[in-house]
Amino acid sequence: MLIDVNPKLPMRNKSLTKCFYIEKLGFHDIGIADFEGYLMLAKDDIQIHFFEFKDLIAEKNYGQVYIRTNAIYELYQKFIKNKVQIHPNGTLEIKPWRQMEFSILDPDYNLITFGQSI
Repeated sequence: MLIDVNPKLPMRNKSLTKCFYIEKLGFHDIGIADFEGYLMLAKDDIQIHFFEFKDLIAEKNYGQVYIRTNAIYELYQKFIKNKVQIHPNGTLEIKPWRQMEFSILDPDYNLITFGQSI
């Protein structure tokens, strides 16, 4: 039986990724040790893991995660306050599939979409 999922996304620079997710998005480090080339972060009930990929061409990265939330407006406002750049094609809006969504790109161009059922 499946109980959880923890996506793994590529990162070029562990320090930069860690700083962005912790300082801008409010995640925290959950690694019990500092593993070289690997990072585990969490916020509320979700985790995202990152693996080092130094040769990643960010503009060609297709890494994506869809994160469901029950407080989309509050999350959006917090990110705006923290100067997180909202993806130009992913502004906060109601989608035809009845989700309120917005998207951001992390430093490695992983697309992170946040959505809430309406």
